[in-house]
Amino acid sequence: MTLAATDFQLLANAGFPPAKFQPGEVIFSEGDKGDKMYVIRSGEVEVERDGKIVETLSGGGIFGEMALIDGSPRAATARAKTACEVAPITEKTFLFLVHETPFFAIAVLRVASRFRPPGLPLGLAPAMIGRD
Repeated sequence: MTLAATDFQLLANAGFPPAKFQPGEVIFSEGDKGDKMYVIRSGEVEVERDGKIVETLSGGGIFGEMALIDGSPRAATARAKTACEVAPITEKTFLFLVHETPFFAIAVLRVASRFRPPGLPLGLAPAMIGRD
């Protein structure tokens, strides 16, 4: 398996009970304790910080992963842009996937680093979202 073969959409459809959200509904808020990450099965989710949209994700996208990587509170708010269905991935499942599929761990870390300024340790990235 190569890194390119890591498909989060497959994970989204792997039998995890989905959660459904309507447009504008908050999935989690900045500062919340995070105990799961999410994979989008359908629809779109906006990630916002300080009221500004920093990313829009669609089917197969993941969000909320930093809470499982470093245990930090949510660094942003995730809100349904459209009606959406997401698959919550608990810490137990996340750790199993990391252990059994190392390429999954690498793929998640690459996604998690999307807001990290160069040279900044991964665990500090959420505090830097939206800052100059």
